[in-house]
Amino acid sequence: MSDLSVIILTFNEEVLIKRCIESVKSIAKDVYIVDSFSTDNTIEIADYLGAKIFTNKWPGNQAKQFNWALENLPINTKWVLRLDADEYLTPELQQEIIEKLPSLSEDITGIVFKRRHIFLGKWIKRGTYPVKLLRLFKYKKAICEQRWMDEHIVLLEGSSVEFENDFVDHNLNNLNWWTSKHNGYAIREAIDLLDIELGLIENKNVNVKLSPQAETKRRRKYKYAKQPLFVRSFLYFLYRYVFKLGFLEGKEGFLWHFLQGWWYRTLVDAIIFEIKMKCGNDKEKIKNYILKEYGIDVSK
Repeated sequence: MSDLSVIILTFNEEVLIKRCIESVKSIAKDVYIVDSFSTDNTIEIADYLGAKIFTNKWPGNQAKQFNWALENLPINTKWVLRLDADEYLTPELQQEIIEKLPSLSEDITGIVFKRRHIFLGKWIKRGTYPVKLLRLFKYKKAICEQRWMDEHIVLLEGSSVEFENDFVDHNLNNLNWWTSKHNGYAIREAIDLLDIELGLIENKNVNVKLSPQAETKRRRKYKYAKQPLFVRSFLYFLYRYVFKLGFLEGKEGFLWHFLQGWWYRTLVDAIIFEIKMKCGNDKEKIKNYILKEYGIDVSK
């Protein structure tokens, strides 16, 4: 067992939470659930599996909820791992953590993993894999950056290393659930892109350091944000599906790249288009419109 705590944010995750907890409970001293008042059996399942349950009202985005967890949970381990309920560690990564964590030099404060996506039961190996994310870090040496989407764990000091093995993003819910979830994501992604373009939100991410992998991803997003609406989503789909050989992944690969790489990003652009039709580039009008139409206060 490693000197490690795991934090999992939940809301109605009864389909997924057992698999997630079971992938970490043998290597972690503590598994913490921070729940936003689930109405299903999430809490009962997590409690049965030995997780420590805390509740906090959903503050509007993942970053705020995760940082609340870092500030309020009784963490007493050297390392902290962030996982979403639809994610789990492969056995190979579990073993790698056990073997490597105690021998890392003191200046290493963050660890980057490769994430694989399984969609409609198939590991989509071409087009996006691997996504590299910093998910394991020394307690009090990192926070989650304040963004509406695409938030990363960022280091306050030290540096990161990359492990060899994967963790897995595999949602077990149906496509109706998946598309509904991405409908909700779309306004947050639109806010993030408008912020990049117009500077809607005061920058709260000072004195923090992205991992090299996250910096590369962020540069690409800033470049993407400068491209024309709708054209950029189509070109992004072509990049993934044609140039990154996503077409070799069969029907599941087509649906993954079409839905997540084109449909979703076109929806985001449509929301931005609508907002700009109503507000132009006036930042205050845009913030007021988002609050009125979507109930999101981007000033907080």
